[in-house]
Amino acid sequence: MRHITWIANAVLAVGLLGSLPAGAQSSADDYPNRPVRFVIPYPPGGNTDVFSRLIGARLSERLGQQFVMDNRPGAAGTVGAALVSRSTPDGYTLVMGTFGNIIVAKSLNPKLAYDPVTDFSPVCSVASPPGLLVVHPSVPVKSVKELIAYAKANPGKLNYATPGAGAWNHLYFEVFKQRADINLVHVPYKGIGPAIIDLIAGNVQVSIASVPSSLQHARAGRLRVLAATGDTRSQLLPDVPTVAESGLPGYRAAGWFAVLAPANTPAPIIAKLNAAMVRILESQEMRTVLAQEGADPAPASPEAVARSIREQVQQMAPVVRSLGLKST
Repeated sequence: MRHITWIANAVLAVGLLGSLPAGAQSSADDYPNRPVRFVIPYPPGGNTDVFSRLIGARLSERLGQQFVMDNRPGAAGTVGAALVSRSTPDGYTLVMGTFGNIIVAKSLNPKLAYDPVTDFSPVCSVASPPGLLVVHPSVPVKSVKELIAYAKANPGKLNYATPGAGAWNHLYFEVFKQRADINLVHVPYKGIGPAIIDLIAGNVQVSIASVPSSLQHARAGRLRVLAATGDTRSQLLPDVPTVAESGLPGYRAAGWFAVLAPANTPAPIIAKLNAAMVRILESQEMRTVLAQEGADPAPASPEAVARSIREQVQQMAPVVRSLGLKST
């Protein structure tokens, strides 16, 4: 059914091109007629960089113009997002939106230079990679229910690691704590790498970690996987249940990636980009690459992406407020 929905989105996007005024149609037909700047709002090497370069390279092939990758890291991805929000809305500047610079950015910084909901025209979602709930082998639990019971019997004695305050792993672990009514101590790190190193060493005991950062350690016995945090079981660990299956119905924790353009970018250009991205994300190549990240491609219409942004911003805002988190 989801495959049919993706194809329908692509057909709808192409159909929109044929239903617009002649001038708008002409601009879409001619697009792109020069290189397109694709801003990556994080340093090279991470998920955002990898996903952006994969998408950009294939957009270049499909649309016949170079999509130039431009890493603009800073302030948890908000520097690059702010730059694009102020760019000319002509389809020649794009950005990879993430959980950090779109979903929680305004909640963390009320003085943010852009509005994540109104200052962008969504193009297409890319993926929403879930994580793994993992513990150090010294923790005497082998399931989510056992972890909850152990944490209740030992309040405040377990520490959980995250790649930083306000990261998706952090906020969704807080949701986990609230839902389970348990008390664990947050230990933030500067990135998932240092967090995993300390987790393996036993200096912290629990984490919701990304699949690439934790899977090899789990397979080597250095970490124990209790559950996957997505809607469904991980294709890399099909025998591991989800958190929702393990006693917290409806629970889900995942990152978020979507390509965005400045607000008021012409609809026919957005539709053309969306149609191209849907076809790219439907390819077996992209499925294989994303599978290595523990994710499935998740293309959607611009309208669906806009709705997702609104809903997730509203969902996470009270979590951020309850923790008193602020960034500058």
